[in-house]
Amino acid sequence: MEGRGAKMYKRLLQEPLKGDHSFFLFGPRGTGKTSWLKSEIPSALFIDLLEQEIFFDLLQFPHKLESMIPKGFTEWIIIDEVQKVPALLDEVHRMIESHRYKFILTGSSARALKKKGVNLLAGRALYYKMFPLTVIELGADFRIEKSLKFGQLPTIYAQNVKPEDYLNAYIHLYLREEVMQEGLTRNAGAFARFLQVASFSQGSTLNVSEIARETAIERKTVEEYFQITEDLLLAKRLPVFTKRAKRKMVTHSKFYYFDVGVYRVLRPMGPFDSPEEAEGPALESLVYQELQAINSYMNFGYEMYFWRTADKLEVDFILYGAKGLIGIEVKRSKQIHSDDLKALKAFQADYPIAKLYIFYGGSQRLYFDHITAIPIVEALQTLPKILEG
Repeated sequence: MEGRGAKMYKRLLQEPLKGDHSFFLFGPRGTGKTSWLKSEIPSALFIDLLEQEIFFDLLQFPHKLESMIPKGFTEWIIIDEVQKVPALLDEVHRMIESHRYKFILTGSSARALKKKGVNLLAGRALYYKMFPLTVIELGADFRIEKSLKFGQLPTIYAQNVKPEDYLNAYIHLYLREEVMQEGLTRNAGAFARFLQVASFSQGSTLNVSEIARETAIERKTVEEYFQITEDLLLAKRLPVFTKRAKRKMVTHSKFYYFDVGVYRVLRPMGPFDSPEEAEGPALESLVYQELQAINSYMNFGYEMYFWRTADKLEVDFILYGAKGLIGIEVKRSKQIHSDDLKALKAFQADYPIAKLYIFYGGSQRLYFDHITAIPIVEALQTLPKILEG
C-alpha cells in the first residue's frame, strides 16, 4: 500500500464518491484502498480496525461506534477492515437509518461476513472492488517486464522497496494475520504448502485430486483451501463458457492468483524449471487482472469465462454481457501462426457474433478475417476501448 512519501497514482475507481450512498470497498490487502480514500476524502472520519485498542474496544462493545462519531457529522465515515468486527454492520445499518450517516466500509475478506450470515446491510450499501494498479493508472511508469516479474501492487511501483522482499513479506502477512488469526485453518504449514502447489495451476484448469495428492492433504480440505483463497480475495476460479454450447466442453475451472507478483513469489523455481513455464502464465495472469479491473471500474458488466472443448481447443478469456461477446487469446510469441488462430476460429464458428482478439508479443496490429491481433502493451493501454466495443 502506498505509504507516507510514496508516489500516488490516480485511480480509475471514481464512481463511489460521486454520490452520498454508503458503500463497501473490498480488495486484497495492499491494493491501495486506504491510501486512495485518505487521498480522495481527507475530511473523512477514519476508524481503523487494525489498531488493536480500537479493534478490541469495538469487538467487545460494538455500540461504542456511535460515540466515536461527532453528533450531526455529515462527512464520510470510513471503517477500515470491517470484516474483523462483523457485528459493527448492525450498528452501521441502524445509524444509516436513524442519523443518515454515510459510511465507507473497507475489507480484505468477505469470509467472516458470509460466515456469520451478515446480509451486507440489506442493500443499503453499494459494493465496489479495488484491484492492483492497472496499466492505465501506471501511465508512463508501466514496464511490462517489471509487471510480469513483480506484479502491480502499488508498493512495488510507488515506493523504493525491494520487490522480492515486499512480496515475500506480503505472503507471510496473509498467512499470519488473515489465515491464522481468524482461525481459517489450524494447519498453517499445510496451507502454505497448498498455496505453493496451487501456483503450478496458474492459468490452467484445476485438478483438485492431483493437488491433494501432491500436497498430501485430503481432497475435501484442498477444496476448503481454494474457497479460503477466494474469500480472502487472493485468488479466483474462472468458469468455462457453456452458453448454447455446440461442442463437448470441459467442466473444470481455471485458477488465478489475483496479482502476477503474488503468483511469481509463490511459484517455486529450480534447476528443472524453465523460465517459459512461469512466464507464459504470468502474461495471461496480467491480462486477466487488467480485464477484471477495467470491467469493474468502467462498469461494463461483463461476466468472465474461458472456453475449452473436450478436444483441447481453448480461448483464454471470454467476456459475455449486455455489450456483447468477446473472445481473447494471449500469446507471448512475436509471430502469429495459423495454429494460434485455430481455437478463436472454432469459437467464431460456434458464436458468429463474437468479437475476437489475440494479444501477442509483436509490434504491430494484424488482421486475420474477423480476428484482430494487437501488441500486448497496446492492448492493455487501450483495454477500455476494446471492451466498450
